[in-house]
Amino acid sequence: MKKQFFILGLATIIGLSGCANNSNGNDSDTKKESNQSEMNESGMDHSEMNHNPSEELPEGLQEAKNPKYKVGSEAIIKADHMEGMDGATATIVGAYDTTVYTVSYTSTTSGEKVTNHKWVVQEELKDASDKTLKPGTEVTLEANHMEGMKGAKATIDSAEKTTVYVVDYTPTTGGEKVTNHKWVTESELSAK
Repeated sequence: MKKQFFILGLATIIGLSGCANNSNGNDSDTKKESNQSEMNESGMDHSEMNHNPSEELPEGLQEAKNPKYKVGSEAIIKADHMEGMDGATATIVGAYDTTVYTVSYTSTTSGEKVTNHKWVVQEELKDASDKTLKPGTEVTLEANHMEGMKGAKATIDSAEKTTVYVVDYTPTTGGEKVTNHKWVTESELSAK
């Protein structure tokens, strides 16, 4: 009988220590998820978002007449919208003259708040005219290049008339090539 209690006690201790290790792992995962949410809310990091590599462009977007970086040329990306982007060599896929916006919105799929998202172009705003919108203006996004954007209600954070580029690049952190990344502004590129 004492032997059975000893074995039962030992099994309980082992079981509890296994739960404790599992719990610590979950706490770590919870902290990681919490940190990611905080980073998204602060506008600092969108690296976990899934980029949509579609070649589809918004209706009405006009090709740039004299872009600094020609289609087919290479440039160095000086932006960190996504992990591994800063310092990567980009191949220019398209160049367009438009107004670009940073926007804050709540993802229609995850419910996460994303602030200062770079970039959405004028032609990706529902019912937008040619007039540049001021910061604070509320809009509906038609952009579909990031999961949860299309149909989201957003607020304009900033606006700038410039040339924007669609680029392909291989992340500096390794991994698969990113194709048709929308958008990189002219000031976020430098000569190779």
